[in-house]
Order: sequence, then structure tokens, then C-alpha cells
Amino acid sequence: MAQLVPLPEVERLSASVVRILGGNPGKFTLQGTNTYLIGQGPRRILIDTGEGKQSWAARLKKVLADENATVHQALVTHWHHDHVGGIPDLLRLCPEVTIYKHQPGEGQVDIQNGQVFQVEGATLKAAHTPGHTVDHMMFVFEEEDAIFTGDNVLGHGTAVFEDLKAYLDSLKRMQDRVSGRGYPGHGAVVESATAKIAGYIRHRQQREDEIIRVLRYGKLDVGDHERSPERKSWWTPLEIVKIIYRDVPENLHLPAANGVIQVLNKLAVEGKVIHDTDSGRWTLNTGKPAL
Repeated sequence: MAQLVPLPEVERLSASVVRILGGNPGKFTLQGTNTYLIGQGPRRILIDTGEGKQSWAARLKKVLADENATVHQALVTHWHHDHVGGIPDLLRLCPEVTIYKHQPGEGQVDIQNGQVFQVEGATLKAAHTPGHTVDHMMFVFEEEDAIFTGDNVLGHGTAVFEDLKAYLDSLKRMQDRVSGRGYPGHGAVVESATAKIAGYIRHRQQREDEIIRVLRYGKLDVGDHERSPERKSWWTPLEIVKIIYRDVPENLHLPAANGVIQVLNKLAVEGKVIHDTDSGRWTLNTGKPAL
């Protein structure tokens, strides 16, 4: 948290985008959940609603009064509580609003892949980008050649995910969609969405390479010019973490192990590793693939 750039509670980011923080800063939410009021006319689009803090509702009410506008459509990026918790407050402030969400709940309308939402000054095109969650959506902002990334891409650090393979597939689809900004679900604006997403993909590949190296050689520091002999060995995710994250405090090893398990599950689907479910240990699949 000490490394985070302070963000104003309300900030106009462009002629058509006002960011309103959710009032919920924390380890996983960074400066707080970003919600975005989009458009220039009396009817606006809102992306995400925070987690239900009254401070957020009060700020939204003031911004709408200052802008002489109402929320016509609310687009929810995904189901996590810090993005949907403010829906009751939004309905109280803007009773005529339509709530859109992929895999909608009661009283909500589904967001279809490729669906277009339009108000004065803003055209948003939705795309299903699972990985962080199964229902995750992002939105291309056509007038700015920008992208609202949801929680697939953050303004600081890296994102968590439920399904690594789906997440990487989504990042690759997102990577070259725009040439401009990324408006993330948490953190500061990303000035080059394409560069940021490329960095995310490289980071995930680096982690995968490190895990394979540990499984193969039992350590990370193996140069190409002097390889240690491969050895058949079985590893728990936590044992892998203790090598890859040896400089990270031990109280963070368990969360890191969850990320390692996601990588191992992806490698298992690809036939690169074997999982012994009885012991919970993993090893490289050194057998010849079937023809």
C-alpha cells in the first residue's frame, strides 16, 4: 500500500470519463475499487458500483448533480462483492437504471459478447474475458481507442485469477484491441494498455518457466551452459514456492502457492506435468507423448 500512487476520490480522466473510487482501499483493492461514469450528456453509463460504501454513494450523487446527469445503464465487470455491492445504492439514486451483467442475477440483464452500449460521447463494446472470474467482461471505448479492463489488468501489480489458461487466453485477446489507455478495475490509469498486457503475459510465462525449472532441476539458478542433470522428483506446491519466492516473507507463501497450483493445473492440461492426487505432489511428465 505504501508504494501506491494516491488517487483523488473523484477525478475527471477525460472529456467522457470520471473515476469515482469505491471508498474501500485495502491490500487486494489497492486505492479502492474504480467505478467509472462515462459519457457527456444527461444519460451516462456507469461501470461497476464499488462494494456498498455510503461514501461512494454520496460521491456519485454529487457528481451526478454537478454533471446534471443520471445513470442510464450500469455495466458490471464481474460478480466480486467489491464491484456489485453498490447496486442497491445506485438503484436508490437512479431508479430507472438498467443493470447489465454477464450471467446476470435477479433484476439484471445479460451482457452478450460483442454487445454495444452507447450514450452521448461514448460507445462501449463488450467482450467476455474469463479467467479472473468466469463471468468477467471488458469494454472497448471506441471514441478513445481505450479499454476498461475490469480486474484482468490492474494499475499496479498483477491480478489474481480462477483459471490461468482462460485468463491467458483472455489477455491475448485483449492485448491488441486498442492503442490507447487502459482503465483498470483498481489502481491508476494505464497509459498503454497494450504494453501493460504484454508485460502481464511475460510475467505469467516467467512464472511458468520457473516452476518447470524447479521441477526439472530442483533449483532456479541453472545456466544454459551448465545444466544440472534432470532428476525424477515430486514436489508440493509449497515446496516450489519456497524456492521461487525465497525472498518473500513466509506469511505470503500460502497465497503464492495458490498461484503455483494454477500454473500446475494449466501444465497438467497441456500434458507437461503429472499430479499424484494422493500425496498432492507434482512432477514433470518426461514420458514420450503418444503419437
